Amino acid sequence: MFNPIKQAGELKKLRDEAKKIERELEQIEVNEEKGDIRVRVSGNMKVLSVEVDGEDRSDIADVLNDAMKEAQKKAAMKMQQLGGGLKGLLGG
Repeated sequence: MFNPIKQAGELKKLRDEAKKIERELEQIEVNEEKGDIRVRVSGNMKVLSVEVDGEDRSDIADVLNDAMKEAQKKAAMKMQQLGGGLKGLLGG
């Protein structure tokens, strides 16, 4: 039988676990360098810094982060349309 209190508790547990994973991913940093370009990215796919010829280019990092955020939104919408997303996982 459907138990909304139990399901709410399970949903809270999933949210808490997702937040924990997100915090752990934020701690990961990857540095890449090609020629005169250096990029630093976190484990949660956020561009932390971009340097070109030794010059900080936070404007490039901002544009990349905005583009990735928009791509994630569109991908999430597509997953919902295709029957994916959390609703599909919960059997709803």
